[in-house]
This record gives sequence, structure tokens and C-alpha cells, in this order.
Amino acid sequence: MAFDGIVIAGLVWELNQRLIDGRINKIYQPENDAIVLTIKNNRSNYRLLLSASPSLPLAYITEDTGTNPMVAPNFCMLLRKHISGGRIISVTQPDMERIIRFEIEHLNEMGDLCTKHLIVELMGKHSNIIFCHPDGTIIDSIKHIPLHVSSVREVLPGRSYFIPNTMDKQNPMTLTIEDFFEKVLSKPLSVGKAIYTSLTGLSPLIASEICFRASIDADMSTSSLSDAEKTHLFGVFFRLMEDVSEHRFHPVIYYQGKEPKEFSSIPLTCFGDCEQKDFDSVSDILRTYYAEKNASTRIRQKSHDLRHVVGTALDRSRKKYDLQLKQLRDTGKREKYKIYGELINTYGYGLEEGSKSLTCLNYYTNEEITIPLDPQLTPQENSKKYFDRYGKLKRTFEALSTLTEETREEMEHLDSISTSLDLAQTEGDLAQIKEELIQAGYVKRHTGGKNQKKQKLTSKPLHYISSDGYHMYVGKNNLQNEELTFKFANGGDWWFHSKGIPGSHVIVKTNGDELPDATFEEAARLAAFYSKNRKSEKVEIDYIQRKHVKKANSGKPGFVIYHTNYSMMIEPDISNIKQE
Repeated sequence: MAFDGIVIAGLVWELNQRLIDGRINKIYQPENDAIVLTIKNNRSNYRLLLSASPSLPLAYITEDTGTNPMVAPNFCMLLRKHISGGRIISVTQPDMERIIRFEIEHLNEMGDLCTKHLIVELMGKHSNIIFCHPDGTIIDSIKHIPLHVSSVREVLPGRSYFIPNTMDKQNPMTLTIEDFFEKVLSKPLSVGKAIYTSLTGLSPLIASEICFRASIDADMSTSSLSDAEKTHLFGVFFRLMEDVSEHRFHPVIYYQGKEPKEFSSIPLTCFGDCEQKDFDSVSDILRTYYAEKNASTRIRQKSHDLRHVVGTALDRSRKKYDLQLKQLRDTGKREKYKIYGELINTYGYGLEEGSKSLTCLNYYTNEEITIPLDPQLTPQENSKKYFDRYGKLKRTFEALSTLTEETREEMEHLDSISTSLDLAQTEGDLAQIKEELIQAGYVKRHTGGKNQKKQKLTSKPLHYISSDGYHMYVGKNNLQNEELTFKFANGGDWWFHSKGIPGSHVIVKTNGDELPDATFEEAARLAAFYSKNRKSEKVEIDYIQRKHVKKANSGKPGFVIYHTNYSMMIEPDISNIKQE
């Protein structure tokens, strides 16, 4: 996943083709660290996403504006004030850095023509979007970086913008062969590492590609290269940089099976054993490659608070359960005290006053037993003392048996919600999980008054088609599982679930037919994949007709009871199952 200087060079060239002289019509800020510019040019509208997310910084032309807040954030309002209606006059990349600079011409409040710079830094956790005057004075940024956060550079209104050169890297576009030998190959490193640590914008992936094209092992030491190998390596490097400078880009994604392995704006010969898919633009590869990754990353960030609630409650329940089990074990002495009381009543008539023990025959075991006594009490009082202990421990045992079962069910419920959070794919899924937590009392429902509309839950189960044409449905959380099993499925449909662990309910609609073996296996694979043990080699799956599945007495959504089921061990692999 090399969103490096070469990919950005291809993107900048593409943006120049599409956006130069375009007018900025609309500006949105769908996320705290991302903005979307709608640009009209050549009778077309382009939506440009600029994201400074620390986990997934991106820039590309998209078709989606995202969900926008009701009130625009301050940075968005500032951009609207200054550059709404502005004209993009240049898009540049300084010195192969992971930076895109937009030069925007606009009219100020006095009607005079002015220029501003919008600078997008795509540098991992240091990513930012900075708005500047032409002289480099920062007007504002999407992230404020004070001095106590970074001693290298402050990013605050009024400060001067500059690109910190913390690693003393060279611009690969202007590097001579002498510089290549002196500033790259003279370092006591492996060849690949010497290239990407010495040159701006070159990732480890591109360094490996350069070595591969030169038939040189990227892991070998620079000191082991001969002069001929060094000259050949520079020639390969120079030709690649020439392709970049002359805009000979070839956007491509490489697939290993059905999974995307890598992308680039130039061909990567080192992935010759992977399937290659060509694209028309860098935006297309970024949009395609990161669509699923971006969604899952965002969903995981948005689910953080829910995960914290579930994790805290689960830890509390586990501690409570361990304490209850210990107390339950302590009540195991109750029967002994009952026997003590009975034996004292039976044999205590012959005891002398002040006796400290009673030795007698235990008629339950036919063994002799010695019972401790309180010498200050009569035999009847000692007997009553033991019966009182027995009664107290019996009541404690009965109460703890109920409480321990309730705590165990609570842990199972929370564990199932934790699995649902791992399976969540959309914000609608998270809304359903939050609703379940509210219903269970773990989260308070925030009411905004009588006129507040209840949030509509729009998440739906996953839908697959078996190789034999049967419809298979997968619940992604307990509310969906409940709906699928007890409202959607018919008695003759088949129900699948991972054995003894949290997971999705899978329903196969039979339409009255007898299911083929292949459909049984595919439904079991779905149940295995959408379970807590989805990363295991094999998962045991129970399956049974829906009419034999009953709702659990606990009343928790998605919890069921069933008997006389079938089982199978299956791999959690759904790569060949068609999803609708």
C-alpha cells in the first residue's frame, strides 16, 4: 500500500488535466480530518476528496460527498469564505514530496484578485490540510500542531509554512549519477533501504522494484555492488524517473486471488505472479483499492466508544463471575454442617457438660467422625448452630446459583455484541448495535425533547446466492439475527450457527425444496466466516430446520435453544460465494 511520491506525481498530473481553470462550487467537511471540493470545469463536475486521516490519508477524485454535518466546522466555513467560487490555476508537487499544493485565484471582499494556497500533506500520522497566503503565512489548518506537540514545526494561524527536511533526503528528479553513488550507494545499508531512505517520495516498494528491474537483490549490501552493477542500477533508476517526469503513468492494481495486494501508478514487474488490473486514472485505483479499507477503518474508529462500553462491561462481568464462583464453591460445606447437626441430635444426649468434641458413627458413611463443639453451649445449642450455618449456606447457594447463571448469560450476551462490532460494515450496523446496548441498559438513550425524531435503523442482513441458486441471509448483529430467525424464516428453511461461540445466524430459504449438499456447505462457510472464530482453520457449525429453533428464556435478542441438530467442521472461506 505505497501511497508514495510516485503515486502522488501521477495523481497531480491527472488533477492538472481535469481541474486547471476549474471553479470551486461547493466545499464540504464530511469528517473532522477531510474536506470535499466540488469543482466545475469543461462542463463537468468533479468531487475532490482531501483526507488528512492519520490512518488513511488520501486525495483523489470521487463520486461520493459523504455524510455532511448539519453545521459546517470552522475550517470548512473559512475555506468557503475565501475560495468558494475561486479558480484553480495550478496543482503541483514540490520535490517529489508526499504533498499536493493547489494555487487558487479568487476575489477578496474588496473585489480585488487574490491568490491562496491549499496544501495537502499526505504523511501518515503527520498528515494535514493547510491554508496559506502566497508568502507562506498560515491562515488556518484542519489540524493545529502547537510547539509542545512538534518541536520541528508549528502549524498554527500566523506561523510561516515550510516543509521540514528532517531526514536530509534528495530529490530523485534532479539526482546525477555522481550524487547517486555518493549520497545513496555509499551508505552502509542494504541496497533497497539505501534508496528509499535517501530519496524523497520513494517507498520501499519502489526501491524493491528498481532493484528487481536491475536484477539486484534489494537485501544485499551496497558495499558488495561492483561499479558495473552500480552504473546499471542508476540507469534503471534514471529511466523510471524519466517515465515519471514525462507522465508515462500506468495505474494498476495487483491481485492475489481475489484480494488486492498492491497498487501503483507505474507497472511493477516484481509482481509478475499476480493478476493485474489496469485503470484509466490514479483516482480510479485509489478509489477502488481503498473503498473497503477506508470503510472498515472509519467504522472501526466510529465503533470505538461502543467497544469501550462493551469491553468495560465484559471485564466487570468476568470479575463478578469469578467472585461468584468462588463464593459458590465455599457453600459446598453446607451439607457437612447439616450432618453435624443431625448427629449431635442423635448422639449428644450422653455428652458431658463442657465437651469440646463429639466422636460418633456417621450413619451416612458408616465411618467414625469427630465433630467440633463449643464447650460453652449445650448439645441442643451446638446442633442449632450447625443447622443455622447450613440454612445460611443453602440460601446463599440458591441465590448464587441464580446470580451466577445470570452473570454467565450476561457475559455471553456482551461477547456476542463484541463479535457484532467486529462484523459491522456500515454506520447502520453500529446504530443497531447501539440500540441493543440501550435496550440492555448499558448505554443511556439521549433524548432531545418531544419533537426529536427517533433514528431509523436501516441496516439489513447480508444476502448471498448459493452455487445452486438458493438465497442465503446472514445477520450481522443480534437484532438482525432475531429478525431473520423468528420473523423472516419459515419453518422449513435451514438455520446455521457456529457451535458454542458468538456468530451470525444464517438462514437458507428452501422454497420447499430439499437442499443440495453444496448449498449446505456454502451456508456453513458463511456461518463460520461470520463468527468469533473466523480466523481459525476450521469452525464447527450446527445446522437444523428453523422450526426446531426456539427463543431462549433469557429474552436477549438472537439467543436461541435447539436440540437434535446436525454438525459439520468447515473452513471459514467465502471467496467463491456470490454476494448480492
